[in-house]
Amino acid sequence: MSDHESTFPARAGQAAARQANAVGLLESARRELATVVLPLDLPGVEDARRDVRNAAAQLDDYILPRYRSLDAPLLAVVGGSTGAGKSTLVNALVGHPVTRAGAIRPTTRQPILLHHPADAAWFEDQRVLPTLGRIRGAVLTGPPPAQPASIRAVGEETDPVTSLVLAGDPAVPAGVALLDAPDVDSVSDENRRLAGQLLAAADLWIFVTTANRYADAVPWRLLLDAAARDITVAVVLDRVPPAAEDEVAADLRTMLERQGLGSARLFIVPEVPLDREGMLPPATVAPLLAWLRGIAADAAGRSAIARRTLNGAIKGLAARFTAAANAVAAQREAARQLEQDATNAYRDAAGRIQAATRDGALLRGEVLARWQDFVGTGEFFRVMEQNIGRMRDRVGAFFRGEPAPAVRVETAIETGLQAVILDEAANAAEETDRRWRSDPAGRLLLGTDDLSGTSPGFADAVAAEIRAWQGSLMELIRTEGQGKRSQARWLSFGINGLGAALMIVVFSMTAGLTGLEIGVAGGTAVIGQRVLEAVFGEDAVRRLARTARTDLQERCQCLLEDERQRFLDRLEAAAPDAVPAEDLRARAAALTVLAAV
Repeated sequence: MSDHESTFPARAGQAAARQANAVGLLESARRELATVVLPLDLPGVEDARRDVRNAAAQLDDYILPRYRSLDAPLLAVVGGSTGAGKSTLVNALVGHPVTRAGAIRPTTRQPILLHHPADAAWFEDQRVLPTLGRIRGAVLTGPPPAQPASIRAVGEETDPVTSLVLAGDPAVPAGVALLDAPDVDSVSDENRRLAGQLLAAADLWIFVTTANRYADAVPWRLLLDAAARDITVAVVLDRVPPAAEDEVAADLRTMLERQGLGSARLFIVPEVPLDREGMLPPATVAPLLAWLRGIAADAAGRSAIARRTLNGAIKGLAARFTAAANAVAAQREAARQLEQDATNAYRDAAGRIQAATRDGALLRGEVLARWQDFVGTGEFFRVMEQNIGRMRDRVGAFFRGEPAPAVRVETAIETGLQAVILDEAANAAEETDRRWRSDPAGRLLLGTDDLSGTSPGFADAVAAEIRAWQGSLMELIRTEGQGKRSQARWLSFGINGLGAALMIVVFSMTAGLTGLEIGVAGGTAVIGQRVLEAVFGEDAVRRLARTARTDLQERCQCLLEDERQRFLDRLEAAAPDAVPAEDLRARAAALTVLAAV
């Protein structure tokens, strides 16, 4: 065995391994695309979603099938504008009527794939264009009008826009299949979509236009896409008057070169009468037919065309992954901003509630009146100026004999605090709603629902939480008064009175007990502090007030977070994309490398 013969299996094995790795990369890319949702209504998001769908479809319809079967026949898609003569051209290439041509638009209602009978196995399964069903067709050669439709579908009827009619015809050269596609500018949305899908699955494109429509915008957009994909393109200029052939052909060649399609082959079909079967004279398509037969006969040439088109498609796919990464990043930034808007609004509300519970603002009105009713205004102040031991007996008797005023203080505090929390929660909801509705994404998430106020039952939840806080505050006092000495003093003053005093201290201190502010409560706030210090001592009172204030803040924060969650639930329900933008960019880089192989 020669060295050349011995290295051939090794090289074949390496090529197979490279192909398997490439297919694995492309399959991973397809799975990642399936996770890209782009749920938020951002500017340009519809184009981004369509681009993701098109990328996934091209992977399914062309890139993966072609990479898995590099030796499969080439698929030549015949496409073009409405009435350009695509079906007439296909009929001329095979030498007899096989597709319907006529004046009714759209003419091509169902795509027909013509192949050599020996190539049938490549197209009868779902290898290429797997989302389209298959209808087996039989070629009919009878003259019109007896046979106006030249392909008879065999088997079950299928929706034209979701199926291919397959027809084996020995006139089609083995190695190349012809697919007569719907009009790229069809009046039917489904036909336009299908035409784009078929063109994206083409190994080479035979673009048919006419002498008076070759500069139309729609087909040129597709030609430019073909140039970006580096696809092999043949342009057929149909129905050209003999006198204008040189001028029109020169102008079209200039346009092709200007748009990066200078390598495209240009074929001229002159304006001639059709025969009684609607057929062009064979000589008019002879150059194009010879070109196709030359490609079919050259296995290496077919492989080069397939590889060139495939690499161009993968290069385009890499660009789409980069665009998808940018779209995902924009989605995540928009979601982050919406979340931040809600967080900021409710954080500011929490700050305002905290300020109201520290600066004496709650000691206005009803709370102050009930506290002053409780402690008295004259006798109690005079007692406060006496020795603390003598004061304890007299004040203790006052507390023990009048539990109801202490409860009224607690009730007034509950009412006042509830009003503050409800007001600030409503302000936060209104602010979040305003910010979200000023953003297209947030506006879509909110829809017609009104979240600008507090949620149903929030007032009851606030009242229950305040009562729970007051209960925990009483438990703090009981725990602190477990010592025998403290317990005696605690019993002499009564737990309700001490609880009311501690609440007043909590709401009248700005910077802890070391920096007492009399504020709006006047001297009455001093009473609560002095009573508590008489029972527990200065350090203990400072600790009790700090613990009670922290507990209150945490409860308020939980209440507000539950309200904020109404907005965040909308974001979570939008199902943000699972794949990070960084992963998509990394995949784009890997695809770029693959396209260069």
